[in-house]
Amino acid sequence: MTKFDYQKINELIHSRIRLAIMSVLVNLEEADFTYLKQKVNTTDGNLSIHLSKLENAGYISVNKIFEDKKPRSLYKLTKTGRESFEAYIEHLEEIIKTGNRQDV
Repeated sequence: MTKFDYQKINELIHSRIRLAIMSVLVNLEEADFTYLKQKVNTTDGNLSIHLSKLENAGYISVNKIFEDKKPRSLYKLTKTGRESFEAYIEHLEEIIKTGNRQDV
């Protein structure tokens, strides 16, 4: 990319909550729902909606298990999710670099 093209930002990731989820998961093997809720600082319902959007896009996967007869959902980035997140970060960096140049 050689020009200031903010319109190609990945809008699925660019949402504040989804960006926060992806930022947490990129550094972990996996995280459970409660951990994500605490890190992202949002409600159960809001987190669930955003996790579903990321899962439907193939960016994260969920493994639902039972521990001590209680359900537990474990989330992790997929290969597609990691690649999309890295591309998103690279795109932002390029926009910032390009936006600071005088010849734009």
